[in-house]
Amino acid sequence: MVRKKSPARKSAARKAPVAEPGPARQSRADLAYDSLFGAIEGGTLKPGARLREIELSEWLGASRTPIREALGRLEGEGLIARDPSRGMIVAELDHGLVAELYDMREVLEGTAAGLAARHASEAEIDALRELAHRDRSVGDDPARLARLNRLFHEAMFRSAHNRFLMRAVHALRQSMVLLGRTTLAIAGRAETARAEHDAIVDAIARHDAEAASAAARAHIRAAYRARLGLMLED
Repeated sequence: MVRKKSPARKSAARKAPVAEPGPARQSRADLAYDSLFGAIEGGTLKPGARLREIELSEWLGASRTPIREALGRLEGEGLIARDPSRGMIVAELDHGLVAELYDMREVLEGTAAGLAARHASEAEIDALRELAHRDRSVGDDPARLARLNRLFHEAMFRSAHNRFLMRAVHALRQSMVLLGRTTLAIAGRAETARAEHDAIVDAIARHDAEAASAAARAHIRAAYRARLGLMLED
């Protein structure tokens, strides 16, 4: 004899929600990594700062296991280091390392600008020009200027249409967070940087790869000179 389902059971069966896939949740290690990376980038954790697992665990409200995993990832990216006397610290860049960093920036940015002159679409060129002009409306706010500057350079790298270049750029940008405050905070630097961006965009728009590469390299050399000035002040 087959039993009939009661109305209550039928109703419950009809109303049972169907599980739907949601957005992937970050692991505790990922969250710890994002917090520590943001603290380094924002200057809360400065170069040379000691990193003790137990203190970071209390600060971030996380157990030591995800903290340890996040520290291992940051160490692999070169953002933290092991010092014989101080233990784990936020990595420090001396003058030699800063020079090497800007040497690579010059190579990558020059290459990106040259490739963009060959491959950028008209829409991408228009976007670059709009970004180059947008920072004229933000005044002298270093944080906003730095954000717009980052957006400009990211757009130029995308316009190069080279995935291997993008990987190299990502690795370099990880180290750039150790540089500290933006050079756009220096009096007059924002204005000269705007002119340098305009020169890059004009060359890309003319599809002149050689001129675009030269303009981008000159821009990075100027940024390096400004960085040395900041380092001498510290």
